Amino acid sequence: MVRVTVAPWPSTGTDSRCQHCDSHVTDRFARVFGDDRDRAHRCPECDSYRRLTRGSAAGKDVDIPDPETSPGRHGGEADV
Repeated sequence: MVRVTVAPWPSTGTDSRCQHCDSHVTDRFARVFGDDRDRAHRCPECDSYRRLTRGSAAGKDVDIPDPETSPGRHGGEADV
C-alpha cells in the first residue's frame, strides 16, 4: 500500500510577485516568508537574506540596514 500526503496549501497557480520590486517569487517563498495573506513585500532580488528572515518579506520593519539605502550592503561595493 502506498500512502500519499497532500499538502494543506496547494499551489495557487498564480504568478507571485514581490510587492517592492515586482520580481517573481515562488508561492512557497511567499507562504513561508510573506505576510499572513501570502504576499512577499521584499524578496532576495531587492533585500538581504538576513533581513528577509527577520520579517522584511512580511512587510515588517527590521533593525538591519536596508541594502537600498545603505551602500555596500547585499554583497555590493559602496560607491565612493
